[in-house]
Amino acid sequence: MSPVQPNRKNNYLYKHRIGYTIIIFLLTVLSLNISCQQNKVVTYLNTKIDSIVAPFEMPQLQRPVIPDRSFDIRDFGAVEGGEVLNTIAVQRTIDSLASCGGGSVIIPEGRWLTGAIHLDNNINLYLARDAELLFSQNVKDYLPVVFSRHEDIECFKYSSFVYALDKKNIAITGEGTLNGQGKPWWDWKEQKKDVEKLLNEMAAKDVPVEQRIFDGTDGRELRPAFFQPMRCVNVLVEGVTFLYGAFWTITPTYCENVIVRNVHIITEGSYGHTPNGDGVNPSSCKNVLIENCEFDTGDDCIAIKAGRDKDGLRVKIPTQNVVIRNCKGLRGHGGIVVGSETSGGIKNVYAVNCQFNGTDRIVRIKTARGRGGIIENMWFNDLKGKDILREAIRINMLYTGTRLPAQEISEMTPMVRNINYNNITCSGGKSYAIELLGLPERYIENISFSKINASSTKGINLSDVRGIQIKHSTFNATITPLLNITDSQSITLDSITFVGDLSKILKVEGKNSQNIRIRNSNIQKNTKSIIIGPSVKPNAVMIEN
Repeated sequence: MSPVQPNRKNNYLYKHRIGYTIIIFLLTVLSLNISCQQNKVVTYLNTKIDSIVAPFEMPQLQRPVIPDRSFDIRDFGAVEGGEVLNTIAVQRTIDSLASCGGGSVIIPEGRWLTGAIHLDNNINLYLARDAELLFSQNVKDYLPVVFSRHEDIECFKYSSFVYALDKKNIAITGEGTLNGQGKPWWDWKEQKKDVEKLLNEMAAKDVPVEQRIFDGTDGRELRPAFFQPMRCVNVLVEGVTFLYGAFWTITPTYCENVIVRNVHIITEGSYGHTPNGDGVNPSSCKNVLIENCEFDTGDDCIAIKAGRDKDGLRVKIPTQNVVIRNCKGLRGHGGIVVGSETSGGIKNVYAVNCQFNGTDRIVRIKTARGRGGIIENMWFNDLKGKDILREAIRINMLYTGTRLPAQEISEMTPMVRNINYNNITCSGGKSYAIELLGLPERYIENISFSKINASSTKGINLSDVRGIQIKHSTFNATITPLLNITDSQSITLDSITFVGDLSKILKVEGKNSQNIRIRNSNIQKNTKSIIIGPSVKPNAVMIEN
């Protein structure tokens, strides 16, 4: 049968339909060109960023410069309601705006379902008040895989919910909510342990990064981060709320000039517990400001990282110049955490005026044999903790493994030194006020504490440390001994008051313990409260008037 030929009427309509289509297309292009020339100011930049004052050289970070124009996702076909997938519409909005030189992509009031979003240069993803960006629970909506770091090891895996690679001047701002709806991913923490082990083995065997592909084939898949800008410059996250992602929430990686401010992150609450639900994790970044943020997290509130094990040593990019101020945490494994991924080195960190109620710890530094990296030059000032579930302040170089036997020092042996704590208050602590655990082959060195006021079940525990000063502080503890020292040297306690059972204040053990000086403390008024182990050298402990 021959094909049906159009009659004159159909031919007329056909020709005009083509004409109409061309006209609509030209009008669309023309409207976009006009919009490129129009300024539509989004008033999200209405609060001043205070001057940054830090004990190291730190630039005065400013918001990225975003052009004063905006496109609304509805004009590109987005459908409100939370049921229609709008990935294409959102991405078209971003791409079209980027072709105009950039501006703000408007997510208006309502519920908008999407898959992976990839930002471009000079793009601000702006969420209006009462806007909720819902992220798809279908893993296929985060393909193709992208270059990433998973727990600080490089690989290719599902795209983060919001992603950027090698971009400049990018932002997520507004008063709306990004809802990760991450529950379907959470079981992977247990189900995909073998997959994470495979990634670790690949890195240990120097398998090229391009071959570390985790795209779901043969069950090889890893949870994506929520927002992961990679190798970006001038990054801003401001004003928005993040809810329940699949994994780490905000994790800028290899980025420079990063601001996260006035952000609320919830990964622990009525919806459930996000495994590894960290809040803000800058990794191998330079010049970072985190301020005025609130956290309810299923893991660390803020965790500063720099690569993991052999892969991190290969990349060898440090994190440096990080200022954290005026933040609050209600739940989390740690309030402010450094590590445990420390291989590239972490230095120049200043945290001030933060409060944590109900976190496991206030400040925690963690690393391990095999990680390598130097952790140094950090200041933690004016911090408050209440109902702290574990140690208020902890440095642990034994995050994995056992203390003994001592091992040979190598590139993979981490180092922790030059850390300062000042004016820190803890009430209702459930473990040690201070615990420092070094390595017998490499001590924690040069740590100072001043004006520490802690009420906790235990006092202080020092092991494998050198050059520790604790001054003008009060420790109220119930479990004795109140101060434990093992194989540690050059310890000075000056103007220290212990409150509690004073029958056993100080216990010193280990043949390497020496040069322990106590001044102006209630220990000297009760020398019977000092217990010296049999292997401790004579005169290792000196009580001075």
